[in-house]
Amino acid sequence: MSEKIIINESQFMRTISRISHEIIEKHRSLDDIVIVGIKRRGAEIAELIRRKIVDLTEIDLPSLELDITFYRDDLDYLENKHQAPVYSGASDYIDIENKTVILIDDVLFTGRTIRAALDALIDFGRAARIELVIFVDRGHRELPIRADYVGKNVPTSRLEEIQVRTMNFDNCYEVALLSK
Repeated sequence: MSEKIIINESQFMRTISRISHEIIEKHRSLDDIVIVGIKRRGAEIAELIRRKIVDLTEIDLPSLELDITFYRDDLDYLENKHQAPVYSGASDYIDIENKTVILIDDVLFTGRTIRAALDALIDFGRAARIELVIFVDRGHRELPIRADYVGKNVPTSRLEEIQVRTMNFDNCYEVALLSK
């Protein structure tokens, strides 16, 4: 398998900054905004965006790490069917009733992860609006889902893979394109 780094660390951080600016510019007020990151890497990207917004505005938005494990529609297709999925829960409970939720994930592919996250969010209340931030959109949608904020569009084949690497899980910030 070959690997090509398509976003290095400085580009990664510039992308975090750009998305943060776009969120601030789109909203007249940040009073009713809640940041929700999909575990695992989406939650880390969400935290980077939340911190950048604090740096830019001095407003610390409420945030939540969302585990969508039991909302997925592909549990029957997992590689190890004999091992129960591990659910780590949400980081905290936040009432999202009548709030604008900024939902954040690392890669948008088929759209099924986002569909699961939308189902999971219902357990936290009825948001006034949900906006989607995706760090890398690689195409191949199976569901009618699109992002409001995109770090980078990377057209891929189904044989390729995108890996968004973050400090907590990979000891670096970068995005790699893997080809078979």
